[in-house]
Amino acid sequence: MLAPCPSRTPEDLKPRWMGHFCGLCLELRDDAGHFARLTTNYDALALSVLVEAQQGDDADSRNAGPCALRGMRRQRIATGGGPRLAATASLLLASAKIRDHVDDGDGFAAKPGARGIAGLTADRLRAKASAIGDSIELDTAPLFAMIEAQRGIEAGTGPGTPLTAVTAPTEAATAELFAHAAFIGGRPENAEAFRTAGAAFGRLAHLLDAADDFEEDAERGAWNPLAATGSGIEDARLLAKGALADMKRALDSAVIVDATLTELLLDRYARHAFTKTFGATCSTHQTHQTAERRGYRERRDYRRDRRYDRRSRYDHGHYRPEPRNFFAGLCAFTVLCCTCQMCCRKEYEGPWSRRRREGCCRDCDACDCCPCDGDCCGCGCD
Repeated sequence: MLAPCPSRTPEDLKPRWMGHFCGLCLELRDDAGHFARLTTNYDALALSVLVEAQQGDDADSRNAGPCALRGMRRQRIATGGGPRLAATASLLLASAKIRDHVDDGDGFAAKPGARGIAGLTADRLRAKASAIGDSIELDTAPLFAMIEAQRGIEAGTGPGTPLTAVTAPTEAATAELFAHAAFIGGRPENAEAFRTAGAAFGRLAHLLDAADDFEEDAERGAWNPLAATGSGIEDARLLAKGALADMKRALDSAVIVDATLTELLLDRYARHAFTKTFGATCSTHQTHQTAERRGYRERRDYRRDRRYDRRSRYDHGHYRPEPRNFFAGLCAFTVLCCTCQMCCRKEYEGPWSRRRREGCCRDCDACDCCPCDGDCCGCGCD
C-alpha cells in the first residue's frame, strides 16, 4: 500500500525513506538471517517512521556501508527499536501469508514438494518474529492469535456480515503494533492515538487488498470478503475513505516531534493508494448523486479492465506462459531482487505467475482528476 512513488516524494525525503528501508532490511539480516530479507515490507516501514517521528534528532541511526541494491552507495540508516518493530511486523505478516497458503493448498504451496518446505519456512519466520519481539518487549503471541482468528471469521462469513467484522483481526493486530511504537519512541501518551491510527491503517490495507483482488478472485473462485459479505466495491470504498480520515485525525492528535515523513507515508501515500484502487470522486461533482454514481461505476469498471489487461498481457502477444514451479520461481525472484527489477523496472514478469507486474519505484503520473487539492475527498490529487 505504501510503495514509494518518485513523483510524490520530495527530494529531501527520499534519503530518509531509504534510511528506514535499508534499516529494516539490515535488521532482518542481522537478527533473522539473509533469507529473511526477502520479507522486507514497505507498509511495515510506517512503524519505524513513527518511532523516529517521536524522537526527532535523538532517534538512533548509523552509517551503513555500500550495498549493491543502492548502487554501491553508503547510506545513513535507522537503527534501534523502530527497525526491530518493523522487522517483527514483516516476519509476522510473511509467516501468516505462507501459513495461509499452506492451509489452503494454493499459491506456491500447491506446487509438488513445496507444501512441507513452506510450512517449515512459516514456522521459522514466526520463531524469528517472536525473538525480535522479545528484544523490544513486544509479546507476539496475542498478535499471532489475532491473525489466526481470521480463518474462523472467514469461515462464518456470509451475505449480510458487516465488512468490519471481517477486517477486525487485521485492525486489532495492526493497532497493537502501532501502539507499541509509542512505547519504543518514549511517548506512552501517544499509545491510544497510535492504536486508533493502527486500526484504521489495518482496515484500509485489508479493504484495498480485497478491492484490488475482487475480479481476479472471482475468476479463480477464491474467497474474497467483498463477495462473501455481498458488500461490493462501493461499500468498501466508503469504509476505506472513513479509515483514511480516522487515521489522519488520530495522528494529528498525537505528540510528534517531526511529522514530515509520517505525513508522506500515512497521508500522501495512503491517499494515493486509495485513489489507485477506488478512483476519485470530489464534492464539486456530487450535485446529481445518482448520475454521478453511475458514471463512477463506469469509470471504475473501465480502469479495472485496463489494469487487468495490463496484468494479463505480455511482450509476445496475448499468449500466457505456463507458471513456474516453486523452485524455478524462487530463482527468478532472487534474480529480480538482486538486479532491482522489482523496484526500478517499469514492467517485469512475475517470478511464479509470469504475469506482467509494475515496478514499485516506477514513475507515475500526477492525479489530474479534479481541480481540488485532495482534501475534500481523500482522492490524493496534488
